[in-house]
Amino acid sequence: MKINVCSIIKNDEFSSFYEEIKKQSRAFGVTLKLIDIFNSEISKAQKLSKEQSQQAYTKSFTKFLTSKSYALHPKGKMLNSFDFAKILQEQSEVSFFIGGAYGFNDEFLKLTTPISLSALTFSHQVAKVVLCEQIYRGLSINASHPYHKE
Repeated sequence: MKINVCSIIKNDEFSSFYEEIKKQSRAFGVTLKLIDIFNSEISKAQKLSKEQSQQAYTKSFTKFLTSKSYALHPKGKMLNSFDFAKILQEQSEVSFFIGGAYGFNDEFLKLTTPISLSALTFSHQVAKVVLCEQIYRGLSINASHPYHKE
């Protein structure tokens, strides 16, 4: 199984955490691919407007869409850890998307299933850390591994 985590992030300071999660995921037969995007088009668009920024995010993310794609969004469906684990079951590839400062436009949200990690608002870096931990937790739940304790 392959899991893609695509995010609009300029600098990410949690590389050692991600390396550990990637290593632990491999034990479940999963390749966790982290795709950080912050190109000149996004940088320029973010200085101009919300709409142009969202369009730049959509353009950058579209090539990473899979048949099972989930966008982190405040109005998305809130999942507990067991429901989250279910979206990882029996899939060959799953993609998750963390938008930029202006979030996603409706065009992109229609191409994905919006989900929410919390009613709280997180920075993009924190959202990515929480998502990656939840991916590992979900894999653990699906494998009946003792990492997740009820």
